[in-house]
Amino acid sequence: MKIGSPRELFAGEARVAMTPDSALQLKKLGYDCIIESGAGKAAGFSDDAYRVAGVEVVEGAEALYASADVIAKVRPPETVEVERLSSGKTLISFFYPAQNKELLERAREKGANVIAMDMVPRISRAQKMDALSSMANIAGYRAVIEAGNNFGRFFTGQVTAAGKVPPAKVLVIGAGVAGLAAIGTATSLGAITYAFDVRPEVAEQIESMGAQFVYLEFEATQDGAATGGYAAPSSPEFREKQLAKFRELAPEIDIVITTALIPGRDAPKLWLADMVASMKPGSVVIDLAAERGGNCDLTVPDQKIVSENGVTIVGYTDFPSRMAAQASTLYSTNIRHMMTDLTPAKDGMIVHNMEDDVIRGATVAKDGEITYPPPPPKIQAIAAAKPKEKVKELTPEEKRAKESPPSRPTRTRSAFW
Repeated sequence: MKIGSPRELFAGEARVAMTPDSALQLKKLGYDCIIESGAGKAAGFSDDAYRVAGVEVVEGAEALYASADVIAKVRPPETVEVERLSSGKTLISFFYPAQNKELLERAREKGANVIAMDMVPRISRAQKMDALSSMANIAGYRAVIEAGNNFGRFFTGQVTAAGKVPPAKVLVIGAGVAGLAAIGTATSLGAITYAFDVRPEVAEQIESMGAQFVYLEFEATQDGAATGGYAAPSSPEFREKQLAKFRELAPEIDIVITTALIPGRDAPKLWLADMVASMKPGSVVIDLAAERGGNCDLTVPDQKIVSENGVTIVGYTDFPSRMAAQASTLYSTNIRHMMTDLTPAKDGMIVHNMEDDVIRGATVAKDGEITYPPPPPKIQAIAAAKPKEKVKELTPEEKRAKESPPSRPTRTRSAFW
């Protein structure tokens, strides 16, 4: 069988689903590889690099779709791409079936099998295929780089002959994959980094990376973790405490990076207009949730704007594509691992085993039927860790008693000395 990757049609998309290195691995599984001419150019992969790896380079998407049995893409297919599918062909890409019901129905009518990389279940065995996490990791890193590009000062504090430079203060809202990547990057650049998440179990992860977890004085009846470790909607009382804390922090924070998303919902509004108004001129807000409406009131998707008080708000929705070489390398590896599971005999023939939790979960259309939504996986999803019990803070008297050295027992002189 042949696996091919076309050039992405989405405007500005620079990623590609197959790299020369991933093609070499796919060939070991028994597949012949095809690439549309110029598909990897924006990511830094020339046609000649593919030819050296033994990949057939074809002119035009129509020739590729006609020749390939498996089509690997990055973005969800455009209507014209779905029309090029036919019975028996397999499409592997991000698809977002809940948002693209008409495309899914058309793919079913065409008889194509569709594997959605965004539907890979969150179980341990599937982590190597978790393309959402791969892209979120890049987005979190790139968010800090983008913030630095728009911030007029150093991240790290310095003492120079010209004077003392204070370190930047960064607040990361949401400590999922993207948030943790942003925390790691900001702390490595020397910024004083704060982070908040509705899931209390991530506090230890945040603090282990050198950041400070923002605690709320709130007696929660349940934590904010939904099934599989994703964030769940907060109660109105919790939200009020949350917003009050953000208002308290806003005047002191230089850079805010928001990453909060809830599956199946619009992004929650967490950084409101009054918080932006209280920030210092020159501050920066990077909204990684812009594609789902944004966590900041002022975010405009795909644009960078400056508020009336001089705060820059970045709402780009293509952060992974802005690091196309790295994003393509990771995504193509996710695709290759998916193909490995689909090819148990390594003979270049797909075995679409619907009894396999990963394959079943990611398959949204097969043999003329829509198979979305999938049943819950038989293996339990990655569970949220139970938060450690907080150590009770000592009173000043208890601290003094603990710090004072123990008194030595007095000895009496013996009559025999």
